[in-house]
Formats: sequence, C-alpha cells, structure tokens
Amino acid sequence: MNLFLRRDFLKRAGVAAGAPLLMTSPFARAAGANDRIRAAVIGLGGRGRDHMLSLAKIPGVEVATFCDPDENQMAKKALEFEGVAGRKPKLVPDLRVVLEDRDIDVVTIAACNHWHALATVWACQAGKHVYVEKPVSHDILEGQSMVEASRRYNRIVQGGTQRRSSDRFQKAIALLHAGAIGELYMGRWLFTGPRDSIGFRDPEQPPSNLHWDLWLGPAPEQAFHRNLVHYNWHWFWDFGNAEMGNNGVHMMDILRWGLRKGLPSRIQSLGGRYGYKDQAQTPNTQTAQFEYEDGTKILCEIRGLYSNEQSGMHFYGSKGSMHLDLAGGFEIFLGRSTKPDLQSKDTGSPDDMETGHFSNFLDAVRAGDRGKLNCDIEEAEQSTALCHLANISYRLKRELSFDPASRRFHDDAEADALLSRAGREPFRIGGKV
Repeated sequence: MNLFLRRDFLKRAGVAAGAPLLMTSPFARAAGANDRIRAAVIGLGGRGRDHMLSLAKIPGVEVATFCDPDENQMAKKALEFEGVAGRKPKLVPDLRVVLEDRDIDVVTIAACNHWHALATVWACQAGKHVYVEKPVSHDILEGQSMVEASRRYNRIVQGGTQRRSSDRFQKAIALLHAGAIGELYMGRWLFTGPRDSIGFRDPEQPPSNLHWDLWLGPAPEQAFHRNLVHYNWHWFWDFGNAEMGNNGVHMMDILRWGLRKGLPSRIQSLGGRYGYKDQAQTPNTQTAQFEYEDGTKILCEIRGLYSNEQSGMHFYGSKGSMHLDLAGGFEIFLGRSTKPDLQSKDTGSPDDMETGHFSNFLDAVRAGDRGKLNCDIEEAEQSTALCHLANISYRLKRELSFDPASRRFHDDAEADALLSRAGREPFRIGGKV
C-alpha cells in the first residue's frame, strides 16, 4: 500500500500544512441534496458495529465507507451491514484514503484509543465532521489538539459519552443543578466489571489480512502478538488507558457534568493487577481521588475481580444525596431519610440512547451549530483528561499537584513527561493542528 506522509495528504486535500481547510460554507456538503449525510465508520470492532447499526436507523444518512486495517474484520461487518441496510459500503484499510474522499461528510471513529486523536485531527483538516468514541484521546496533549482542530477548521466534533443524550440522565442532572440535594460538595462512582486473565501470547508475524503498520499508527513500533488484536490492547499503555479510560470515563463524565467542574488541582490514584499474573500492564483494580480548589472532590473505584455491588454514581449535597445507576434510574434521599424522597426507575433503552447521541451529532452538523451538541469535544476532552490524570498518578505511585490553567504539573518534570507522547512517523499530529 502506498503510505504517504501527512504533508502529502494535506497537499492532496488542497491545503498546506498548518492552514485551515474551509468550504464555501462550513457545512455545504452536509446541507446538500435531500439533506443527505454520507458517513464513514472508522474501526469495525464491537463499537464500530454499534456505530454502523445506529447510523443505519437514522433517516438521511448513507453509510458509504468502512475503514479498518483488519480486512477480514471489515469485510465481516460489511456483510452484516448489507443484511441490515440493503447495501454494501466501500471497504478501505487506510484512513487517509477515506479522508481524501470529498463526498464523505462525517466520520465516526471507533478505532483503538491510540488512534482517536490523530484520526479526529486529520478528519477536521480534511473538512469532515467527527463523532469520536470514548476515551476521546490517548493522552492529555492529544485531547487539547482535538479541541484546537475542531475550532480552527470549524468542524462539529461530538464525544462518544452517549449518556449525555439520555433524557433520564438529563432529568437527573437538571435536578442536581436546580438544587434538589442542596450545594454539591462531592461525587463518587464505582465500576464493577470482572476481567479474566489474558494469559501470555508470544510475538509472531501478523496475519496477512492485518495491515500491522496501520494498526500501530502513532504507537511505538513493536512486534505483533494476539493479546493486542482485537480487544486486549485496552490493557497495554501504548494503546489503551486501562479500565479507567475504558468504562470509567462514562461515569467520570457524568460526575463532572453533575458537579459542573473542569480539571482538578490534586490527584491521587492507587491500585494494582490482582488475582493472577498475565501479560497486561494496566491495573484491574484502581481507586482515584480528585480535589478542586474549592474543596469539591470526586472519588472513584474500579473493581476488576468480583464484587456484589452494582456500578453506579453518587452525588452528595448539603441537603441530601442522589444515587444514579448506569441505565439512568435514580433515587434522591433528603436529610436523614433512609427511604427515597424522589425516585425514577425509568431506564429506557440503551439502543435509544446510542441512536439519540448520533442523531444529536447529525442535527448539529445539519444546523452548523456546535452549540446543539450534547457532548462537544471540549466537554469530552475534560472528562477524558481526568482519567489520564488518574493513570499518571497510578503509574508514578504518588499524589500529584496539577495546574488546570497551564495543564502542567507543579515542578514535576516526571509527571509532565506523561502528558504526551512523541508519536511515530508518519502518524503524528505535530506541533500545530
């Protein structure tokens, strides 16, 4: 395959490196004939499948292209999609080729975490609007680049924390913001999800259907082994962000939304990989505490072995507390009450929530108004950044002091070094977006 460098891609797209790509109207293609939006799905694993099925349900959307460096995985999902939608999308292994297609209006990114930021920045530079899965970035500096690219190229970018588009969650958060439990001073979340040992897999030659260099993308060059493709990459620092970034980011986003907080000033995270020894690098058990300048705290806990408690979120205020489950049901307890003073058991359908988040994204694209987004990239980036901060504290095994304004740690070069990575040519964002 002809792998051209980023500057060549930009030249082909009709823009010099560092210069904004502007259409006659920022949303000219999306507002075309019959208001049809042509989409490409990037990454066809489990979440990519969810993307294609959600998009297939939305009127006025044509899923035109699939992109994945594993040609077998891509072809399998295309066959399934054809059975649902009645047409087979174009299959392209290289994202850069997809971005050259001027008929593509939006891309939805469900590739591995280490690809999220670069794919988003490149897509914005190519004039595409973007829906990007959680966690939206692999490190903090990447996340900032995504926000910058969205603004500079005037692109709509939605973060994939889909509970923001759930009316059940919106109702619960509105109650908090209206003072239902008084002045909020703390939030806590718990995620329980047993994970088995992944064992050990030896390096080997990549299978012929996998474009290994494309799969690695901006990650450091290394040998293929079958604990990376296609799910267990989550548990290796070069590609994933541990369970904190995998599932924890959903709850982190809800806590930050409810508390109306940005980035904290103090972070401490502890944990380990308990119960077995295997090839993975990230913790299966992790706690984290974040403190803000006004004293507000977020506490979180991940249990990757066994627990009889259910995942969920808690808010604490001067008048009472709220428990909110992952499906959107909630209970409010006021004062010393041991029985709910207000509760909602309406959890709705997860499918409606998924499709609703995509519909919200596409409505914003059609309107040319990022203000309509339920989770603009700037919101998603901050929630993801909290997960990165927790992981940096965990990896350094100590408490950290952070400056939210400069987005640097206080006199801590060791911690600052983990805010970003060098990247690998030609898969680099670079100094400017």
